[in-house]
Amino acid sequence: MGKYLEHIKMDAFGAFSNRLIGPFGPGMNVVFGRNEAGKTTFAQFVGGVLFGWEEARGQRNTYKPDNAERAGTLFFANEDGTGDSQASRIRNADGLQGDTSVADDIDRETYRTMFSLTSDELRNTTDVTAKLLTAGSGTGASPAHALTALQERLAQFTSRAAASEKSLVKLESEQDELRRRIAAESDRVERLKREDREFAELKPQRDELLAKIGDLNTAIETLKANRKTLEKTEADEVELQEKIADLRAQEESLRCEHRLAQREHPEELAGITATEERHLRDRIEALAVQEAKSEHAVDLARDNYATSRAAYEAMLETQDEQNEAIRARRQQRVQIGLSVALPVAFMFAGIPLFMHGREITSLSFTALGFFLVLVAVVLAAASLIMLFKPGRKGDERSQRVQDRHWVMLQDKKKLEACLAEQEHQRQAVQDDLAAMGLSEAKDSLRHARALLDEAKDVRAENALYMQRKQALVSRRTALEESLEKAREMRESLYAEIGMRRERGTLEAVDAFIARKTRQREGLMETSEHLNRRYGELRQLLSQAKGERSFDELKLEAQQLKTRRDEAAMEFAKLLLARHMLEAAIASWESKSQPEVYARASELLSLMTDGKWVKVSMSADGRLQVTDALRTVREPVHLSLGTCQQLYLALRIALLVTADNVGRAVPIIADDILVNFDSQRRAGAAKALAQLARHRQVILLTCHEEIVETMRVADPGLTEVVL
Repeated sequence: MGKYLEHIKMDAFGAFSNRLIGPFGPGMNVVFGRNEAGKTTFAQFVGGVLFGWEEARGQRNTYKPDNAERAGTLFFANEDGTGDSQASRIRNADGLQGDTSVADDIDRETYRTMFSLTSDELRNTTDVTAKLLTAGSGTGASPAHALTALQERLAQFTSRAAASEKSLVKLESEQDELRRRIAAESDRVERLKREDREFAELKPQRDELLAKIGDLNTAIETLKANRKTLEKTEADEVELQEKIADLRAQEESLRCEHRLAQREHPEELAGITATEERHLRDRIEALAVQEAKSEHAVDLARDNYATSRAAYEAMLETQDEQNEAIRARRQQRVQIGLSVALPVAFMFAGIPLFMHGREITSLSFTALGFFLVLVAVVLAAASLIMLFKPGRKGDERSQRVQDRHWVMLQDKKKLEACLAEQEHQRQAVQDDLAAMGLSEAKDSLRHARALLDEAKDVRAENALYMQRKQALVSRRTALEESLEKAREMRESLYAEIGMRRERGTLEAVDAFIARKTRQREGLMETSEHLNRRYGELRQLLSQAKGERSFDELKLEAQQLKTRRDEAAMEFAKLLLARHMLEAAIASWESKSQPEVYARASELLSLMTDGKWVKVSMSADGRLQVTDALRTVREPVHLSLGTCQQLYLALRIALLVTADNVGRAVPIIADDILVNFDSQRRAGAAKALAQLARHRQVILLTCHEEIVETMRVADPGLTEVVL
């Protein structure tokens, strides 16, 4: 890792004055501070010292203190403990002071894109992929920034503005004006016409040669591009054929597994439909209802029989006959005594009273005496009737015993009938189950339901088999279509090159490119010869000017021509530089992008716990991600947290891959984990810990749980509290 940031000192920046923060370690560092503790100020200060303070524009906070200049120092240390250095800045005009080598291999745009990370930066998806890949191309300065500068300089050569001294359009206009003035002096320079005519004839030849060389350059570049495409297409064909063969093997294996599974289940039940299963279940439920009724009837009859039998046996075991007879005789004596005593008492009371009333001729006494005598007679008659009436007590008891015995016999017959009906019902259930194809269940409805459940499982397995088979067939068909398209593309590329498929090979394409290259070299030699002759004629014509006015015009023409040639040469150099820069970017993208995407895929899978497993570039150059189910989506269709994890994974992969960019500059991450859940935050912490093995990482946060997560991911991290 070499140099790393050990301390920072804010002499005057924002609200801080003479503030020293650190020390920091060479790997993972976590800076914890509450809200408004100065974390964002810390991040802005590091970038300001390295690349210049922000200028005041609009409402942007530039952290300029009142009545003071922004100033501060970054202190760097070496991991081996030697060669400590520092870099400081006061005014932007003075530039970076001290050890400026810490920022020699990085520019401002690359630092902002790759090294200064915030949640807002991770949320920004507009052209961020191109910026990241260009910034990570492995150069000291951003190729995109250099390419923009080249485009601006090239625009000066084609501008029509009068202020542009290098404008080829303006120089051409001035040259035309000078030619007109020279033509006015042509009468005095007749002797120079032949040389001038030859000089003029050389230009179309040079232009024609340049056009041919340009055509050959275009053809060679096209052939090289087609050759790369052919190589990739043929490799894709081989890969697709291997995948198709693998899918066919999977289909055959699935077919064999299905056949083995089918042998383990009865064909009758395996072949029923869901409608037939519901019909059978309805019939089983109806049989279950009948069976329940039969069992209920048997249970009720058994309970009734047990009750009547217990009542009958209890009555037989109550009192014996002798005790009952004694009690009956004692009761009869009491009845006889009362039947004699009461009539006699009424008679003795009524007769004297009746006689006394007759004597005193009192109707009331006579009537009362007559009534008492009459009551005595009635009581005597009732006593005689009750005395000679047979006893009902014994007869009632015998009748009750007989009734209980009859009820018991009836309940017994009902129980026997219910048992017979239950046996008949059981046989009917067995016959019905056999008719339904469930003879294996015999008379068990529960077993029948289990058989139907097994049939349902078999149908589900069959449906799953069909789904898996259809999925394999669909994937194989898609791959076969892709293979056919690849073959068609290969044939069209050979046709574009001018070769037939049976004769076209990569070796033949290489030979064709070599022939075109040799042709271009020959034309370039001819062009150099014409240029030498052109220069000779130009020199002869300039020396042949005799008069002062013609000499002045000649000198002016020479100066203008020189300016134009120099501008044209510089323009050509800039065009070549642009072409080389674009080629370098394209070369980096073709060679280093696979490594970047592979590492980004590993990091994204780590952050998302395996839900998203691959980061790649589509055929039309757009970023895309693939989940564990092989579903491909673009970043605009991802959630905020997943999108931030994707761009964090890309940045980490680029920072690890482009290890020659900003070797001494720390990666400053300002609360980039706040939108992650706990599980994905742990994965992102592990990814940052991996980055910290290659570069110095300083994570700013105001959340204690993030500090704990980073401590778990990297126990050896350095903690700093603001």
